[in-house]
Amino acid sequence: MSLLKVDQLVAGYEPGLPIVRGASIRVAPGEIVAVLGPNGAGKSTLIKAIAGLVRVESGEVRFRGQDLRRLPAHRLVRAGLAFVPQTENVFANLTIQENLELAGFFLGRRRCQERVRAMFELFPDLARQRALAAGRLSGGQRQMLAVARALLVEPGMIMLDEPSAGLSPRLVAEVFAKLAEVRAEGTTILMVEQNVKAALALADRAYVLTEGRERLSGSAAELRSHGDLASLFLGGAGR
Repeated sequence: MSLLKVDQLVAGYEPGLPIVRGASIRVAPGEIVAVLGPNGAGKSTLIKAIAGLVRVESGEVRFRGQDLRRLPAHRLVRAGLAFVPQTENVFANLTIQENLELAGFFLGRRRCQERVRAMFELFPDLARQRALAAGRLSGGQRQMLAVARALLVEPGMIMLDEPSAGLSPRLVAEVFAKLAEVRAEGTTILMVEQNVKAALALADRAYVLTEGRERLSGSAAELRSHGDLASLFLGGAGR
């Protein structure tokens, strides 16, 4: 059974100029699924369309059976779907604690404080610096805070747009190790990634997009050994 079901999605930023051109993906409960592809393949547009931030021209997007196209973006959190954008994903002038409290404002004060404590247990490095402004965090710490903010409301699934962007290999390893912990706690993950090696080491399954369509899909192990993977990234096979 699919938690998220996307069928023949056509989406883009301008009417009649689609960037995603008929992509279909599935995410089952408890999975980590990666969406891979070269620059310009439509990966980020796909995940933003699911999150209600990009115009959907046609196709189907269902989460827990609910048609997401009928929901405004700000109501997706209440539906159980959280999104972590690639950039501007924390409030730089607020402290770590204030960022978390703001994310859970609609939970009520008592429940919000319970969830903030839970996030500090899951992310002890953030707990040690809770009074620090988010703008002073390293790239890896900022990404951890963005993930913690998304998890605070206990979503059924979290979507991440390029969580490794701009990070050193050491920080990528730290962030991805934390994502493995997040999944172990029961949260499903859909992630767009440019770092193919790291993504396939973490994910259960993956899709490869080129020109707005999925060209390959399968288990992470299958894609690691697939002969067409490199050529798809270079614009060869699959056209």
